[in-house]
Order: sequence, then C-alpha cells, then structure tokens
Amino acid sequence: MVVDNGSSDESLAMVAERFPATEVVALGRNHGFGRALNRAIAELPGDPILLVNNDVRCDPRFVEEMLAARDGAEMVAGVLTKDDAPQLIDSAGVVAARDTLMAFDYLHGEPVSAALAAPPPLAPTGGAALYGRAAFEAVGGFDERIFAYYEDLDLGLRLRAEGAVCTLAPGATGRHLYSATLRGRIGDKYALTGWSRGYMLRRYGIAASPAAAARTLLCEAAICAGQLVLDRTAQGALGRARGWRAGGGLPARKLPSELLIESSLGSGLRRRLRRRNMAPLPLAETGHEADG
Repeated sequence: MVVDNGSSDESLAMVAERFPATEVVALGRNHGFGRALNRAIAELPGDPILLVNNDVRCDPRFVEEMLAARDGAEMVAGVLTKDDAPQLIDSAGVVAARDTLMAFDYLHGEPVSAALAAPPPLAPTGGAALYGRAAFEAVGGFDERIFAYYEDLDLGLRLRAEGAVCTLAPGATGRHLYSATLRGRIGDKYALTGWSRGYMLRRYGIAASPAAAARTLLCEAAICAGQLVLDRTAQGALGRARGWRAGGGLPARKLPSELLIESSLGSGLRRRLRRRNMAPLPLAETGHEADG
C-alpha cells in the first residue's frame, strides 16, 4: 500500500505504472506523517506492519531480513545507509538522551558492518520500521497531533513504556536520501521539528523540576541560536513555543528512563551539528557504547 499525502508531482502516475498491484490511498492533501500511516494501517489488515519512506531504496532482501530479525519482538529497526555513501550507516533506529530527550540516529556514520554486533536501538526510525499490530494498536498508533518528525520516537517510547522489545535487523538495508521531502525548505523543517520537540518535552515532563527546566532551556536555546546564526531562521524557536502550548493540559506520558542513553549537552550539540553537515561520527559518540 502507498499513502499519498496530496503530492503535486507525478508520484501517483509513477506508482500506477511501475507498481500496478499496489493499493493506493490518495488523501488529497497533506495530513502529516502519522495520521496518513494510521489511516493506511487501519485500512490494510495484516501483521506485522512494515513501514518504508518514499526516499528509501530497499536492498533486495530487506523484507526477508526484517521478518527474520523479529523473533517475537514488537519492533524491528532496519538499517538505512547514506545514499551517496552506501557503505556508511545513516540511521539504524533512534536513541534518545535521558536528561534532555534529544534524539539521535543510532550508529550514524559508522560502517554497515558495525550493525552486525551492535545492541538494538531504543526504537526504529519511521523510515524503515516493523511493528507488531497488536502492540501498535494497543498504544493507539502514531500520535496524530504530531504532523511530522519525532513521531517515531514518541511511538517507540510509548511502546517501550508498555514493555515492548525492539530488535535490530543488520541485514535489512536500504539507501536513504536524507531529508528529501523538505530539502531546501529549512525554515519549514525547523518549524515542524521545533513543534514536535516542544510538544514532547511537555508530554514527557522533561522540564518538570527547576534543574531539569534550566538544563532543557539551555539545550533548546543553544539549538535555536545555532539555527538563527547558521540558517537565519527563528522558525525552530517559534515551533517549540507552539508545540509546548499544544502539549498543555494533556495527560503526562511515562518515560522509560532506563532505556535512554547518557549524553552531555556538549556531546549532544556536537552530534546535531555533525548530523546537519552529514559528517561521520566517531564511534564513542554514536550511542553504541552507551546502549551496551
């Protein structure tokens, strides 16, 4: 099944021509990542649920390897490689920092072989993920308030809080064209990521204590200042304010703190800067050792 969120190019014609057996859900307008997927999953019965983004080119054994790695787990993370350097990992799932809930692509910049012996991440990235239907439905699927970005982390946190297990499928690889949807529209991307960041900080109570609030404010201020200086946009800060307001009055969510990694503010900001520049990370800064 292909979900089309109101595309304005030739996507639907291409799918009809090249993949005639595919069922298409054409939504007419952009409903956001999570809402579109929830709609497709509800319409297409099946278990497990396997998600792949439209900017991923799967290697031939991707589906087989994802299924083989499941072994009863509620989540399986695939391995996305860099489109221009397929020997390097772009993301093998998502991990998050305990103190700030800052999210990172697991094993980013490491050779593909590193995934063979790596422990599993916190959760899969939404671009290459497998979920057991019962677990997915039990937590309500993707949070449809989140239009785009961090919805995979949010879903992973909720599943983990209910005792779900995640495994890594090192042989399930696909080449990923990073940020293909909003490439060149950096302000729009920062507005969306900022909203999701503010919303999740409030839902998970990251700034509940004075010390945590100060630490979180410092982290977010540094990120927004970097966006303002490097990209000349304040959309990330405005998005955070809107997301924080949207999370107000909603039930707090349980945070599985024992599954989050230790990451200092300085280390986290360096990771983000390197991710922005698409540069490889040293092994000690990928979260690999911290997860072990």
